[in-house]
Amino acid sequence: MGRIKAVDPRLLSTIGCSLFFAYILSFLFEGQVLYSMFEWSTVDTSAYLLAAIAAHLLGLFSCGYFVKSRGAVRYVMIGSMGLCLLATTPFFFGPSALWMGGLVVSGYTSGCVVASFGSLLKTFTPKSERLKTCADILIYSNVIMIVVNVVAMNVSPSIGLILSLTCVMLGMLFIWALPTNSMTEEGDKTKRNQDQHNNINKPALLLALFVLIITINSGLMYQVINPAFEHLTGLVSWYWAIPYIIALIVMRNLPPRVKHSSALYVGMAMIMAAFISFMMLARNALDYLVVDTLMLGACGIFDLFWWSILGEMLDYTDNPVRLFGMGLAANVFGVLAGDVLGMRIVSLQLSYAEVTVIALTIVSMTVALLPTLNRHLVMLLKSHAYLVVYDTMSKPQQNAIIARSATLDPLTVREQEVLEVLLDGKSNRQIAEMLFISESTVKTHVRNIYSKYDVRSRAELISTVLKNQVGVPS
Repeated sequence: MGRIKAVDPRLLSTIGCSLFFAYILSFLFEGQVLYSMFEWSTVDTSAYLLAAIAAHLLGLFSCGYFVKSRGAVRYVMIGSMGLCLLATTPFFFGPSALWMGGLVVSGYTSGCVVASFGSLLKTFTPKSERLKTCADILIYSNVIMIVVNVVAMNVSPSIGLILSLTCVMLGMLFIWALPTNSMTEEGDKTKRNQDQHNNINKPALLLALFVLIITINSGLMYQVINPAFEHLTGLVSWYWAIPYIIALIVMRNLPPRVKHSSALYVGMAMIMAAFISFMMLARNALDYLVVDTLMLGACGIFDLFWWSILGEMLDYTDNPVRLFGMGLAANVFGVLAGDVLGMRIVSLQLSYAEVTVIALTIVSMTVALLPTLNRHLVMLLKSHAYLVVYDTMSKPQQNAIIARSATLDPLTVREQEVLEVLLDGKSNRQIAEMLFISESTVKTHVRNIYSKYDVRSRAELISTVLKNQVGVPS
């Protein structure tokens, strides 16, 4: 244990959470271990799956209301993992009411673990590295899940369940090894711009709405697409998450100067192509490879998008558990809505063409929402890799953007200097220090700039100015 505690806390939290998330993916959250247990026992799955997902949603949403300090996070995570262990043991025995109770308890407590990870991410990972940490956890947990799935589907569901619970126990060990001094230190409040802090609610709500809508298609995938290929047990057991992992690796390692935002439109196109292919193709192995590659590749792009966006938003809240939990609750709620919609589609026996129309309509809604979401996130998280990165441009490019911006009245020399620094994401205090003027003078210049651009907030100003990025020579 002493050797484990000597390891970098960021690595400890990454490994511990990856192991536990593998349990969620392989068993609890519509995992193949759970499906294999149901098939082995001939139990109807619908009510159980919906109960588990609903409980997980509630855990994500509510955890931040009673876990408000870093000191409580470690103990909540370990205690919740322990409850998951106990609640899952009834599945080693025949079907009973304990199965439903176990799924509800483990669903809720696992939601608390995932929400609490937001605090670990903020504490142990620098802001600039959170995208990579999120990618690492999603990659590692899915790799472990593939191993567990292969065993559950091709060897024995019980052995797969043992492996899932082993992941929980190992995850508890790594979380327990985290340094308590870092978890309990409350004095280092994050320095952040007050305007950004006050404006976090709208970007967070827009992100939640975007996540909720786009993940409805994930629920449709579980209920409509996956059952159509259930006869390909061997292939599905190992290939299902491979495109997801590859997409995560690609997105994780894109150079900073590459605009990640364009990948979101690629992801939307992949979802549309997946459902169109599902409608037109047959149900053989090659067709499965096409549909799954498109669908899960898109899921990888989007999951890393909102995980990492939430990771950067953590610097603008004193309750990272609540923010992270509520953000991912939108994801789970979208899957739950998609599940219910998918079950309804199956009961009505709609054609695959009708399912495709529904999916394309959902994607169209997110395409319409994305520009508005991007504008608000640019203001809050301007340096995020998925968003327009103003400060990676050369000075002539930045000056060209400002020169192309239309104002009601020309900016003074000092106002132009303030605007240049403001677009770098600096606070009023930082601008004052850089330009050797008082903070009140900065506020006066900012008000004048707002007036000349006819905007009322920093978000509107940045959105207005950065619209002129398109067409700036490199």
